[in-house]
Formats: sequence, structure tokens, C-alpha cells
Amino acid sequence: MPLLDQLLELSVLTLAFLVGAAFVAGWVDAVVGGGGLVQLPALLTSLPADASTGAVLGTNKIASAAGTAVSSWTYVRRITPLAATAIPLILCALAGSAAGAGLASFIPRAWLSPIVLVAVLAVGAYTLLRPTMGLVHEPRHRGRAQVLRAGGIGAAVGLYDGILGPGTGSFFIIAMVALLGFGFLEASVHAKLANLTTNLGALLVFGLQGEVWWLLGVLMAIANVLGGYLGARLALRLGSGFVRGVFLVVTGALSVRLAIDTVALFT
Repeated sequence: MPLLDQLLELSVLTLAFLVGAAFVAGWVDAVVGGGGLVQLPALLTSLPADASTGAVLGTNKIASAAGTAVSSWTYVRRITPLAATAIPLILCALAGSAAGAGLASFIPRAWLSPIVLVAVLAVGAYTLLRPTMGLVHEPRHRGRAQVLRAGGIGAAVGLYDGILGPGTGSFFIIAMVALLGFGFLEASVHAKLANLTTNLGALLVFGLQGEVWWLLGVLMAIANVLGGYLGARLALRLGSGFVRGVFLVVTGALSVRLAIDTVALFT
């Protein structure tokens, strides 16, 4: 379908809603990850019912990749990533994301909300029950142990990002905090780099499949970039405690939204 024809299928109000959702998603994603939990449900409820899973996920990736690139640059200018963590994390995340994107077309669109809901509830509950986790940066591993754990995190979360996507930044952060002993802020820096890689890997696969709504994705990307820039600057100024608080608020609010969507599927 021609690019302009895709956009003309949407009303002005729907387009404004999607651009606004992309801005909020960029801000949330930059602060704590999980912006896809705002952006993807917006696309799921706004694109035509005959839009494929690949079209929804691929369009989401355009905006996510753009916003994550800007917030990554903002973070890296202030906090230097650890090579022993960043390199295996990024490489394995790229491989996992590409593999996941290849599998995404086999997942019915109706399954997306229930699957993401379970993952978000698990992560939110784990963080809530451990109030001091991630407030102090105390890496627990070095050398081979650090490389292997970072690579494992990258592969597992990258696979999830390619298949579904929403919450990927949050999952990267919580995995590094829980398994590597990182603080929330330091984990966010590495999460942004890995998430940028997974977004680009998955977008490449979806683009080759020819299912992406490119013009809509570009408009949402502009809004996502602005939100990401503002969110990253705020997180750097206020630190890990602020990031943890936003993390809990976002996971709680989006759990409610996803629960409503899931109940609607079965009623």
C-alpha cells in the first residue's frame, strides 16, 4: 500500500492520539524503559483491524528506535558504559532481536496484551518487594562471569523484543539490577544502548518483510525523540531513586491498562 494511502486510513484525531502517545512513550522510555507499553497499545487500538502483527510491531519500532537513539546519546555523554557489559549485551541483544522478529509473524495479534501483562506484573512485583534494590551501584561480577551474564541478558531480552517489544527497556534494567548489581541509573545507560540495537535489528527484519507503515512511523518518531530527550535529561538530574519511582508508577498504570485489554478479549 502507498505510504500516503496508509496515513489517509487514519482520522486526524487518531493520528494526533498516536503522536501524543509516542511523545509520552519517549519520555517514559528514556527515564525507565518500557515506553513501548504506552506506544504499542496505542497502535494496537488505533490501526485498522486488518493491519498485520508485523505492521503494528514494525511501525512501533521506527518511533522506538529514533527516541532510544537520542536518549542513549544523552546518557552516554554523562555516564560511560562498561565495555565488558555493553559489548556482549549489545551483540547478543541484536542476535536475539533479529531471531525474535522472524518469529513474530507466528503470534496472533490478540495474544500480545495477555503476554505482556504477565511480564509487566512479574517485574513490577519483584521491584516493589525489594525496596533498596538498584539504589546503589555495586557490580557483583567481573571478567568472564560478567560477560556471560550480560550476554545472557542481551539474548533473552532481545528475543522478547523482537517477538513483542513493549517493556524491553524495563526488562533490560531490572535484569541488570538483579543479576549484575547495577544501580537503576547505570543500568539505564546500558539498557538504552541494548534497546537501540534490538529496535534496529527488529526493524530491519520487519522492513524487509514490507509490512511497516513508514510515514506514520516517522511522525511518531519525531514525537518520541522529543520525549526521549526531555526524559533522559530529567533522569540524569534526579538519579536512581527517581528512576525507580517512575518504574513502579509506569508498571502499575500499564498493568491496569493491559488487564482491561485482556479482559476485553475474552468477553
